[in-house]
Amino acid sequence: MLQSSVFESLSEDTALAGLAALSQPTRLATLRRLLAAHPGSLPAGELARACDTPHNTMSTHLGVLMRAGLVEVERAGRTMNYRADVAAFRRLVTFLTDDCCGGRPELCGDIASLIPKITKPANEDVVSPTFNVLFLCTRNSARSIIAEALLERIGRGRFNAYSAGSDPADQPMPEVVERLARLGHDVSRLRSKSWNEFTGPNAPKMDFVIALCDSPQGQVCPDLGEKFVTAAWPLPDPADFRGSAVERTTLLNELYAMVRRRIEIFTSLPFGSLDRMALKKRLDEIGDTVRTAP
Repeated sequence: MLQSSVFESLSEDTALAGLAALSQPTRLATLRRLLAAHPGSLPAGELARACDTPHNTMSTHLGVLMRAGLVEVERAGRTMNYRADVAAFRRLVTFLTDDCCGGRPELCGDIASLIPKITKPANEDVVSPTFNVLFLCTRNSARSIIAEALLERIGRGRFNAYSAGSDPADQPMPEVVERLARLGHDVSRLRSKSWNEFTGPNAPKMDFVIALCDSPQGQVCPDLGEKFVTAAWPLPDPADFRGSAVERTTLLNELYAMVRRRIEIFTSLPFGSLDRMALKKRLDEIGDTVRTAP
């Protein structure tokens, strides 16, 4: 049984994405076959044949399931194999049954066996809830600003999101702020700032520090406290992109999708059952662009 904590619950947006992905017959059949094959994985060609679907169409369906967080991909030589993310599936079931039958999930029958039990870990080194997360990049004008806005929404009060830069710009990129506002984010508090604001005795102590620079060489993080978990999620800097307005909009949309996917995985981690070393490993995996590409 998956060990869980109350901090694994899905956001409503993530749950809606999962349910929308499963609302199509081929995708539903695909996930059922992957769940049956778990913990094994299946190549796209085998899934296409099993579902009587053209290979290119199956690739599209698998992309939707991946973006919804229900399927993972792994590379085996030149072959891409797909595996059901059973933990994500359980979280989706838990979301649906969270208020099941007035707190009596046994009335739901066999589905109750999929609902994780909430347990308290005994390990004293387990990271505790209510986390401060600092996103870093050079200018603090695009990538880290997007990450801060997304975590504020997806974390829904379970995480305090911050961002900063080693050489901050005067202000965030206007097109980034405009895009976030159009997507319904509160942009009133977003600003570019130095990471030095997070040093000193009165600064909030961080639980996680995540660098988003695609070229972090030569950057030395300042002293942000004694204990926090670090990770690198390298992403392209839109400030370096030269292209048409349409191409820049496409880049920002792709960047937003990549950051959102990583943060959705991050906020769904079983924090109550992972120590710091395990969390570090999981965060590094999230930064793997092959596994989390949109």
